[in-house]
Amino acid sequence: MTRTSASKTSLPASGRRALKALGHDLAVARKRRRIPQQLLADRMLVTRQTVQRLEAGDPTVSLGVLASALFVLGFTPRLEALLAPESDAMGIGEDLARLPQRTHAPSSDDLDF
Repeated sequence: MTRTSASKTSLPASGRRALKALGHDLAVARKRRRIPQQLLADRMLVTRQTVQRLEAGDPTVSLGVLASALFVLGFTPRLEALLAPESDAMGIGEDLARLPQRTHAPSSDDLDF
């Protein structure tokens, strides 16, 4: 009897679609490089079935497996930049919204050289 992971059942539909698209894009990148699944699996030190699950968008495949595939295919810089703070438009917007509305010059008491 196989165990069902909560990541499969509780993942929002948009997340499932994104993982499926990511898996498809990985398969396309692998095929463009003319790398068979078995060779990719060997380079990643995983089984061919794991590569198949990754390319199918299975949410139970580990992040380490994804990182390994991205390394083998030459996409590590894109993984590093995925959530870089400087590209977080929503976070930057939140920071700007929290700035004070008014600022005051320091009082003369604060200037004690």
